[in-house]
Amino acid sequence: MTKPIRVAITGAAGNIGYSMLFRIAAGEMLGPDQPVILQLVELPVAMSALEGTAMEIDDCAFPLLHGIELADNPAAGFKDADVIMLVGAKPRGKGQERADLIKGNGPIFTGQGKAIDENAAADAKIVVVGNPCNTNCLIAMSQAKRVPTRNFTAMTRLDQNRAIGQLAKHANAAPGDVKNMFIWGNHSPTMVPDVSQATIAGKSVADAVDSAWLAESFDKTVRTRGKAIINARGKSSAASAGNAAIDHVHDWFLGTGDHDFVSMAVPSDGSYGVPEGIIFSFPCRITAPWTYEIVQGLPVSADIQARINASADELVGERAAVADLLA
Repeated sequence: MTKPIRVAITGAAGNIGYSMLFRIAAGEMLGPDQPVILQLVELPVAMSALEGTAMEIDDCAFPLLHGIELADNPAAGFKDADVIMLVGAKPRGKGQERADLIKGNGPIFTGQGKAIDENAAADAKIVVVGNPCNTNCLIAMSQAKRVPTRNFTAMTRLDQNRAIGQLAKHANAAPGDVKNMFIWGNHSPTMVPDVSQATIAGKSVADAVDSAWLAESFDKTVRTRGKAIINARGKSSAASAGNAAIDHVHDWFLGTGDHDFVSMAVPSDGSYGVPEGIIFSFPCRITAPWTYEIVQGLPVSADIQARINASADELVGERAAVADLLA
């Protein structure tokens, strides 16, 4: 029998976590033949809610679910974990700037990085969802010396999915018709949605959608979508974020094929002029389980390169702001 994969999830009783757990247990993330053990982590004050969530999962009787383990601290929750999804983080408070959020969340990810180093499987795969995810990922990675640095990733798949959704809607196409849309940079307003390689039902984006909309509305809509959702429903996006986290791990494990790109924020290797030492979103290709390669040799316009550089500069600034937390 296939050995179960241990999946640890922080913030598991929160809105994003709740939207993910049942789908992971049903096999939507790791495939229909891969058993899983869920290792659910919450703050002590949220353990009652987590216990109720575990009861619901039990009541679904998922055939692929080979166990649920609950923990009120990362050290216990990450024990022998193969996949770790760092979802829980402090939300931005009223009047807070991004720098305040970075400072507030930094110590959380310092502790989680140490817990990964001391308790997780030696080849554990990590995706950071909690914002600011790029720099939180860098902080956690700095504390986990035992786990390869390339195993640390942050989620920009939500931004890619948002872009695909906008393109499909505007072209009156299905999202599955949109290929090779990807995101450069930070998960912040400096992110760079890039349609230069994208197609819709085999046509270039330029031939499939209105050029004025593409130039004026598309980019801004993708970069500010999170704020728009908060304004519309009074709450931040949870289901779409959880879906994107599942997509991220699904493709990292099961692959993208030879031609489809996916957006992953990964440790920069200097590609496209992005400095090393930051976690940056690149177009990636995955052709074997738990591997990725940054797609090389793509043509980059002067405008896109300038925006890539600006997003990299922002991440360098964020790294400087948390320099005291980086081992």
